[in-house]
Amino acid sequence: MIQNKEYQTRLEEARRLAAALARQKSNLQEAAAHDAGFPVKITSIEVDLSIQHLQTMEEEIPWVENGKPYGTVATIFPYDAPVVVLARLGGATILTGNRLRFSLSSQTPRTAEILGEICRPFKSLEPVVGLNNREFGRRCVEDKDIRVLFISGASAVGEVYRRRHQAFDKLFFAGPGGMPAAVVFEDADVKKAGSFIARRAFINGGQYCTTLKKAYIHHSVYHAVLEQILDGVKGLKVGDPLDPETDIGPIRVERTLSILHNALDKCTDARLISGAIDGDVVYPLVLEGDNTSIPDLELFGPFLILKPFDNPAQATAELIQTRYGFLLAFFGSPPDVTKAIFKTHFGMVHDNPDFAFTPLRLPFGGKNASGWIMERQGDQWIERDGAFLYAQELARP
Repeated sequence: MIQNKEYQTRLEEARRLAAALARQKSNLQEAAAHDAGFPVKITSIEVDLSIQHLQTMEEEIPWVENGKPYGTVATIFPYDAPVVVLARLGGATILTGNRLRFSLSSQTPRTAEILGEICRPFKSLEPVVGLNNREFGRRCVEDKDIRVLFISGASAVGEVYRRRHQAFDKLFFAGPGGMPAAVVFEDADVKKAGSFIARRAFINGGQYCTTLKKAYIHHSVYHAVLEQILDGVKGLKVGDPLDPETDIGPIRVERTLSILHNALDKCTDARLISGAIDGDVVYPLVLEGDNTSIPDLELFGPFLILKPFDNPAQATAELIQTRYGFLLAFFGSPPDVTKAIFKTHFGMVHDNPDFAFTPLRLPFGGKNASGWIMERQGDQWIERDGAFLYAQELARP
């Protein structure tokens, strides 16, 4: 068991990282705005949440106190919310006595430089700036010091690393989120459901893997929930990311724009009731699909398709007919068997949630094509999926 003094040293290092983020907050806001069009308003909240998380790492000690470090952990940060990833994974790395080597998305060069500057003074953190993702991954496979790898991307990317899993002690793959869903049952709190769906579909222009992309709504409450969603959308300001009042900035990542255009092409049977794409400016896209089947897409950006239903069992059956198993939020009181079905098929299931930003200490991770974990146990390997806690996974039993 680790001595209390050693934990205090680690907690102090996490607090020093929090202070370093605080000093660079305005620079991180400006960099994210220029890199990806992320509003300064959103990045401000991300940084504040990350600081708070790092300042309270003692909450995670019960998850790790009987474990040992693996050694070096490696990952490539996504272009969305890299500061939050640093807080969650970096904080867990510090607490567990590991070392984190990380590269950053080529979509966020200014942010990468600032995070590199922040992290270099810390012995537990090793930023790698200026190396493309493929080369970084190749070096991780070849470096025997790296015992744990977190990798994300399309399913084909996961299969590439699956074939090399024996290079590590533990391999995490975060696949596409697909179309995270909400389902609103007949007895749901209409205002709570509609407000949450609007917030979680369009926060940061829908550029988080956890943002909602489709919602099944019971016919009896459909119009009331729709009104709540559209009221929420009307309150969102789209524009200059440097304007502190802006909620959604321009979509500057070409792949995200391409994904949005493809989604509209695939949903031609649905009716667009709100939003538009004008170059890199995307006004929140809300579509209705009464009797249409919703395609099973990999989606990113401000897009939400709504579908009314009368038969809860049929709606549940449709929701689980997906390659992806990332996230589902439900409102109301479905029977226990329905809740069990959701938990079997999705890594993260939120029961009548009420938050804007996903709390940083909630378990994270998907199932099926949305993610898996391979872990060495003695001379055998096990594979599992579902949501996990970063710190708990970085403490070797």
